[in-house]
Amino acid sequence: MSLLHPDRLFPAEPSTRGLTRALFQSVESLPIVSPHGHTDPRWWGEDPAFADAAELFVIPDHYVVRMLVSQGVPFAALGIGSGAEPDRRTVWRTFAAHYHLFRGTPSRLWIDHALSEVFGIEARLSADTADAAFDAVGDCLSRPEFRPRALYDRFGISVIATTDGALDDLAQHRAARDSGWSGRVVPTYRPDAVTDPDFEGFAGNLDRLGEITGCDTGSWAGYLEAHRARRAFFATMGATATDHGHPTARTADLPEAQARALFDLVRTGRASAEEAETFRAQMLTEFARMSCEDGLVMQLHAGSLRNHSDAVFRAMGRDRGFDIPRRTGYVEELRPLLNAVGMDGRLRLVLFTLDESTYARELAPLAGAYPGLRLGPPWWFHDSFEGMRRFREAVTETAGFHNTAGFNDDTRALCSIPARHDVARRCDCAFLADLVVTHRLDEDEAFALAPLLAHDLARDTYKLGEDA
Repeated sequence: MSLLHPDRLFPAEPSTRGLTRALFQSVESLPIVSPHGHTDPRWWGEDPAFADAAELFVIPDHYVVRMLVSQGVPFAALGIGSGAEPDRRTVWRTFAAHYHLFRGTPSRLWIDHALSEVFGIEARLSADTADAAFDAVGDCLSRPEFRPRALYDRFGISVIATTDGALDDLAQHRAARDSGWSGRVVPTYRPDAVTDPDFEGFAGNLDRLGEITGCDTGSWAGYLEAHRARRAFFATMGATATDHGHPTARTADLPEAQARALFDLVRTGRASAEEAETFRAQMLTEFARMSCEDGLVMQLHAGSLRNHSDAVFRAMGRDRGFDIPRRTGYVEELRPLLNAVGMDGRLRLVLFTLDESTYARELAPLAGAYPGLRLGPPWWFHDSFEGMRRFREAVTETAGFHNTAGFNDDTRALCSIPARHDVARRCDCAFLADLVVTHRLDEDEAFALAPLLAHDLARDTYKLGEDA
């Protein structure tokens, strides 16, 4: 018996389900455009074999880790933070014994999809089936057709973007490009380490930025020029976008003298918490101006309180499942940036949120007015079927479809990419079908919109070109 029902996530009402099925069939095989994510560039540069199921599904996946930790499973039992090399089969057995915790979650859908569609496993994961699944996945991973580049081709990916720090030399991107492989992998400029005064090692990071670029990062003008230089380098390596992960969406547009004085404070470590936030706010506006100059699409991911547990952060580091959504405003917060460049036709700013209450109240009205704004799809805690449905219901009435950015999988788990796009396409087709059967949309319009949502909007929003 398959783990996956062919009508999963489709409406229960027969006529709506039938139309959803037809719409989905029209987009099911479209190429995957993955314009924002966190796959390891080494996969594409070196094409290494994955070690085992635990490495692929458990250890790096903070969705999985946080659920297990919430139920009392220690990090060490998941191969994290013990200092010793974990026994991968034991880690997998722990995961499998707790797989029931994921009932009803998007992780369950993604993992079932990967086990079934990628590895041919049809028995539900449990303590009883753990070893058989571990061995089956391991057997597959030993074969060349399960290496990253082969999976890219098998999944029908036409382009994938990684997320790369401002100080990264992009050597793996160069290796992938020079290898003769036909896959298209592009970097994304993520400058948080040299933009956020609270980022660990900030002063040293600025020194390194100066060394790399030859710019004087001890001065405000030199610092901005260093960012322009790095953005230009990323663009030569195929980048079409930048990404900014900020605690809030606050922006500022200070006079030159004030901005220069503020930089002097943060550069020397003398800035207060409020001044650090103002600096981040100022840099968002500066980056928006740079986007108008160089054409890179700007993404803003705001509203996560990172590393909520001080103890976990000290012991385990970042990305261990303790980043928590919080209330985030956009109307007043984005106003300085939008007053500066919001009506500039060259700006393309994609907004993401973890605060769903802002969809209808703030984000959709903003995107429905300013020509440079697009709404990114549900992010992180909300990239579920239910979260995608809530998003469409909240924003379509004000922003429509064309002010949204399509779908991106935003994942570091390679085998979940087709699963995530499958869920998004099913959700959007169900939403379109409901509009048709309630006579708010004609059927031919639904069939025109389905490929737009599945493929075209992401390609066009991120300027990924016709070959995507």
